[in-house]
Amino acid sequence: MNGDPHTPDLFGTPEPQGVPGTSPPPPAPSLPGDAHALLALLAQWTERGWLRSLDRALVRFCHEQCPQASPLALLLVALTSHQVGRGHVCLDLADLQAQPERVLSLPPDELSPDETPPTPADLLHGLQVQDCTRALNESGLLGSSGADQGPLVLDDGANGTPLLYLRRYWQYERQIESALQQRLDRPVPVDDQVLSEGLAALFGPPPEADAPDWQRIACALAARQRFAIITGGPGTGKTTTVVRLLALLQAQTFAQQQSPLRIALTAPTGKAAARLNESIGGQVEDLDLSGLPGSDRLRDHIPDQVTTLHRLLGARPDSRHFRHHRGNPLHLDLLVVDEASMVDVEMMSRLLEALPPTARVILLGDKDQLASVEAGAVLGNLCQRAEQAFYQPQVATWVQAVTGGRIPDHLQDAGGRPLDQAVTMLRVSHRFGADSGIGQLARAVNQGDGKKAAEHLQQAGKTSDIEWPQALGRDTTALLDWWVGKLQPTLAWQTEHQPAPDADRATFDEWARTVLSRLGDFQLLCAVRSGPQGVDQLNQHLTRALHQAGLVQAEHGWFAGRPVMVTRNDYSLGLMNGDIGMTLYGPTLGGTGDGYQLRVAFPASDGSDSIHWVLPSRLQAVETVYAMTVHKSQGSEFSHTALVLPARRSPVLTRELVYTGITRARARFSLIAGEAGLFREAVSTQVRRVSGLVL
Repeated sequence: MNGDPHTPDLFGTPEPQGVPGTSPPPPAPSLPGDAHALLALLAQWTERGWLRSLDRALVRFCHEQCPQASPLALLLVALTSHQVGRGHVCLDLADLQAQPERVLSLPPDELSPDETPPTPADLLHGLQVQDCTRALNESGLLGSSGADQGPLVLDDGANGTPLLYLRRYWQYERQIESALQQRLDRPVPVDDQVLSEGLAALFGPPPEADAPDWQRIACALAARQRFAIITGGPGTGKTTTVVRLLALLQAQTFAQQQSPLRIALTAPTGKAAARLNESIGGQVEDLDLSGLPGSDRLRDHIPDQVTTLHRLLGARPDSRHFRHHRGNPLHLDLLVVDEASMVDVEMMSRLLEALPPTARVILLGDKDQLASVEAGAVLGNLCQRAEQAFYQPQVATWVQAVTGGRIPDHLQDAGGRPLDQAVTMLRVSHRFGADSGIGQLARAVNQGDGKKAAEHLQQAGKTSDIEWPQALGRDTTALLDWWVGKLQPTLAWQTEHQPAPDADRATFDEWARTVLSRLGDFQLLCAVRSGPQGVDQLNQHLTRALHQAGLVQAEHGWFAGRPVMVTRNDYSLGLMNGDIGMTLYGPTLGGTGDGYQLRVAFPASDGSDSIHWVLPSRLQAVETVYAMTVHKSQGSEFSHTALVLPARRSPVLTRELVYTGITRARARFSLIAGEAGLFREAVSTQVRRVSGLVL
């Protein structure tokens, strides 16, 4: 730091916490004696940001409906709601009793000496699981698991651990279990010879030396299932595999003289859908179908258009409900969901409910990525055993017969579950080879080896695709200059190639397409939203620095060169949460050619490669995205990605977050962190979203 009062301090050191005194510690606070005292305490927690207002409001509602509920029961309501806000589907009472601070992450920060409110751990001290279950059973807040009454459900998990749910989330999980189990119980009969010939036509001769070709195995296993999962890291060929799988399944219907399958491709966000659109269209065109039944008409029945989940289901504005549901199902035989790690428990439940019971479902995604922002980690839960596979020996024998590849012995288990036989993990990255720094770093992070991951970064000079410029993690001025230098080429190109005011719409569209494409050359990712290293402050500082460098014309409001992300679905404009656009001097409304008009260019989400121009005044829910959170980056890839870690410990700093940030990079990754300790700690911290979803 150079002491410039106008330079933001992004790397301020934490305030000292004081030196403990020698006086004995005060007695541990006890649970408030009545509901009103508890509500007053919850109000303090809410003011400090420990709880959401929604959590406290739910407790008030429960108290009004069941005034006999004890303070302990009401406290458990607040904590269960708090956990849902953190992405957990339920509250594990045994874990809560054993280690409340870790389970709840409350308080979220270290308390300063002058803060005295008792914490949840203080109130729960000395209580046993039996105390909690007794208070809940006497509260009137529980209904029996099968009854549609009571806002809470107390469920014995798979291992007998009591799990406390908000009823709605308990119902979502049971609906998912029922829909998937129904499909697992009804495998699809296949002709092994036709399947083997189809695989050979799509993949070529069987692999040598019985080596497993996991893409081929994934197609074989999915061909005989009504539910299948194909998981794998970046570059393992998930999209390539599913395109060939769709060709294989359609060819089988033609061989059986049946009508073509009605297939839909979908993704959680407009950004993820657009990316799948780009990758799948060319692959369908290039696919050699000559060896398959019905090859002359097969290509016409392999879809290459992707829609978002909300569009597919027919989302109703300002409502949780959709046009398609159990009573009005989608007319589909097969649904493919890409980026399934981003699908939360509610959306997965709604999606499965809207499908005919016979419809096949295929989930694609990286099980090691961050889970959805909302509650639940459905793909992660379903893929918990994917690494070890647990294929039954008879299934492994069948796979070898139809694919020519042998599944290794250590991936076979006579006790494998039906779900295990429906999951395939692609294990070979075609993007990051053995000598790729990004690949080695991602693997070390995935293995939870923080020391090895830090060593890869500290030896980054040995590879050309990763770097850890540690000086930038300590010098704010240098860091802002570095970021400006990364953004300068795109902003300068945008200005230099600005079309003339009288240019036709096609010229403006082509220019906007190039600008949007160049936005993907570099992206700054943040672990947190608030604080000195958070998205909100960094976007402000970057905008100011770009303005001072003469690359944009303003520091606030709307200006050419401002990239924005839609943060809420806008059905009137056809824009979805996650869509990214660039503010430009675009064509005048009506194409009069008499000047420029500030407009935001969005890529069309229908796969048409067209540009959707929107007036800034019509965009009600957008944010600047020179920097974005790692969560918001899911479903995207960038040539160069820089990940900024906060200077202080945070509950969101986990292995999954670091891995997701690293694997957003196609060609180059930079870590922005002053010290190695926090990075290593993040890599060793794994997300465990509590759930009772079991198959």
